Amino acid sequence: MLDQKKVVENLDEVIKKLSRRQDDFSYLQDVKKLSEQRRELIVKSEKLKEQRNLESKKVGTLVAEKKDHEAAKIKEIIVTMKKEMDIIDNQLNQVEEKIRAILEVTPNIPDDSVPTGQDENDNLEVRKWGKVTPNPKIKEHWEVASKLDIIDFERGTKLSGSRFVVYKGMGAKLERALMNFMLDEHAKRGYIEIETPILVQPQIMYGTGNLPKFREDTYYIEKDNLYLIPTAEVPLTNLYREEILAGKDLPIYHTAYTPCFRQEAGSAGRDTKGIIRLHQFRKVEMVKFTKAENSFDELEKMVLDVEKILQLLEIPYRVILLCSGDMGFSSAKTYDIEVWMPGQNKYREISSCSNCLDFQSRRMKMRYRDDNNETNFVHTLNGSGLAVDRLIVAILENYQNEDGTISIPKRIQSYLQGQTVIP
Repeated sequence: MLDQKKVVENLDEVIKKLSRRQDDFSYLQDVKKLSEQRRELIVKSEKLKEQRNLESKKVGTLVAEKKDHEAAKIKEIIVTMKKEMDIIDNQLNQVEEKIRAILEVTPNIPDDSVPTGQDENDNLEVRKWGKVTPNPKIKEHWEVASKLDIIDFERGTKLSGSRFVVYKGMGAKLERALMNFMLDEHAKRGYIEIETPILVQPQIMYGTGNLPKFREDTYYIEKDNLYLIPTAEVPLTNLYREEILAGKDLPIYHTAYTPCFRQEAGSAGRDTKGIIRLHQFRKVEMVKFTKAENSFDELEKMVLDVEKILQLLEIPYRVILLCSGDMGFSSAKTYDIEVWMPGQNKYREISSCSNCLDFQSRRMKMRYRDDNNETNFVHTLNGSGLAVDRLIVAILENYQNEDGTISIPKRIQSYLQGQTVIP
């Protein structure tokens, strides 16, 4: 959530910077008007409280002087004043709720280093790694997975409907091997492994910006008032909500492997084949908690952590800096890492690394105490490290052999008892 004070005091600048997201944010004018109303109501309330305190002192004096009749009259005045204060407090709550309702659906401000653009066509390629050679003989992953009998698309649909699959045999083992490999590699780089619940309360979804903006993309269990997580970012980032951390303990790195659940409400007709876009998928997530002055450096390091995984697996990729119109709701700056999918003859996103600044921590009331004993909002970062299903796609399409087998990347063969191919 944006800082209300910053929005009001720098309204024109905030609207100008937000407009780089290719949307209309003139509605933020209402925040300034409501803030003025709020200030007026606070002044009225404080004056009434001051007046009430003076009148209360008079009552004490009159009672001591046994002037009960005059004291009773002033008590009536105080009761009337209390009713007026209750009305003002109610009005104040309504105004504050209106301000909050506006700010909680307003996205983060793009950092100045983010290129201005409309959509993915305006994103900036930062670098590439690995050799890419188009090969028309390479089959797409779903065809290979079905032939090798490692992913059962039909039975996944039979069990749960479209966009669900069943991994079996070497498919299930490969998924598990990749998960363990990535967690081990992130641990080498200082990430503490966390296992979280995959069902969370509404305020946890709110903290990361998933609610109320993206309610239609969530799976909700009404009976228990719980949400299935769309990413481990949600529980990981909320671990320290409503806490004050010690500045000396920052940065904190966490990683977690979880199943993730998304309705994919806005993706009708997209990637209907295979395992690129599922309702239930698996992901290793990275989350960082940092001081404000270090967060952009930590973002660059996080991207390198993702790249390291792909380099160890020897899978070609490229790093993309997202333009202002293509960034996520909570992010101030985002890099996408896209792997080469030769079966589809294009790069596909496998990770998104974002710096959210203090946007999420304000919603979660998560702060840290600096060397001057002052409290500041923590900066939060998150990134996929990596999306397991899409990584399996990349392996199935980049490691195909002419005899129909799939070579297993050397770096994870030890996680599969030394097996070198999927026969």
